[in-house]
Amino acid sequence: MFRAKVLIKRKPSILDPQGKAVEIGAKHLGLTNIKNTRIGKYIEFDVETDNRESAEKEVNDYCNKLLANPIMEDYEFTLEEVK
Repeated sequence: MFRAKVLIKRKPSILDPQGKAVEIGAKHLGLTNIKNTRIGKYIEFDVETDNRESAEKEVNDYCNKLLANPIMEDYEFTLEEVK
């Protein structure tokens, strides 16, 4: 079995209104050096297989078909074997 850790972020060319709102909040708190805030998603799940290639394919399919919007978002992931 493998544990997948996925990070999903908006593509650099896509506006991030949530990141902009948080950055404005930081300025209201006196944090004036904060710039270019981007908000992403972090997701963890297990893949029940002993084959790394199979796990990678399943994670890619899961991300492309459900977790991420490939038009607006990029993703990266790591797999660690769980015993």
